[in-house]
Amino acid sequence: MKTYAVGGSVRDELLGLEVKDRDYVVVGADPAEMARRGFRPVGTDFPVFLHPETNEEYALARTERKTAPGYKGFAFHADPSVTLEQDLARRDLTINAMARAEDGALVDPFHGERDLRAGILRHVSEAFAEDPVRILRVARFSARFAFAIAPETLALMSRMVQGGEADALVPERVWQELARGLMERSPSRMVAVLRECGALARVMPELDRCFARPEVPERLAARLDEAASRGYALPVRFALLVLDLAPDDIAALARRVNAPTDCRDLARIASLEREEARRRDLDAGSTLALLERCDALRRPDRLERLLEVAECDAHCTKPAAFVPRKYLVAALAAARSIDAAAAARGHPDDIPGAVRRARLAAIAALQPPTGH
Repeated sequence: MKTYAVGGSVRDELLGLEVKDRDYVVVGADPAEMARRGFRPVGTDFPVFLHPETNEEYALARTERKTAPGYKGFAFHADPSVTLEQDLARRDLTINAMARAEDGALVDPFHGERDLRAGILRHVSEAFAEDPVRILRVARFSARFAFAIAPETLALMSRMVQGGEADALVPERVWQELARGLMERSPSRMVAVLRECGALARVMPELDRCFARPEVPERLAARLDEAASRGYALPVRFALLVLDLAPDDIAALARRVNAPTDCRDLARIASLEREEARRRDLDAGSTLALLERCDALRRPDRLERLLEVAECDAHCTKPAAFVPRKYLVAALAAARSIDAAAAARGHPDDIPGAVRRARLAAIAALQPPTGH
């Protein structure tokens, strides 16, 4: 029985990155042997075990065989005769198909270290085409590492899309990879890769159609990468991804990828408020209406997220658009400072109106925004 660290931990170690999780492959053992050593089995799909002390995952070396379309149609085979090289051969990319032996030796049968140094994402074998999730993973890795995709790998991804493999992707897997890709350092690369291989039209057709407008690609890339450089949260990045879409298309895309509620809500609000901002200047009435529409009086974080979207969007216009952050933050503070009970005193028949008038007065007392 031999144990090897495999996959992402070996890759990240070679890149000099922090290794957060380690996965291991065990060669020359079976489930009974693992149980005798105190490992605890996880699930029933394939033989993965938890270490009795560290709780790290150890998987028996295995091979895979495609049995049906989509990413679930696989049969796994694991027994002591499966070699490390056979296990590594089923992996997606050469940079993820390396192993580190217990004595520290690097096992690299598919030249992953060479591709890592060259900054290239290259598939290990034609078996790559058996799992459509790998299209999304390659796009995500491109966003993470800013690596180029080998021409033969991009061509294979395109053939997979044309062959209908991408149609088998379910919303949960699309969202899982999309969310992770949006949180990488160059999220625009993920979108570009998906569009180049044709997958964007299958998994997010609403966004793909939007690229027909000549101003969209550059603007979308700029604002997504600006949000990444500022470290903004996932709802902000998702809102920026779909900001050029019509409200109905935003809703349809969010349903298609099963986006969580916080992402859907911010995307909807940001789209509507962008149009409102183009139609009128901010006075006390329109300012309070904005705060009410985004529910900022109860949830002040909503305004902060909305301002982050607006600032990234404004950053990529020429000249940069004006975002009245200080004014809106001050207006929210003024409106929330109103004592509702005191404002309502003497107006028992119109308490909501009295409170609203007090909030309007507080906002009107502020210095109006300049440059809007």
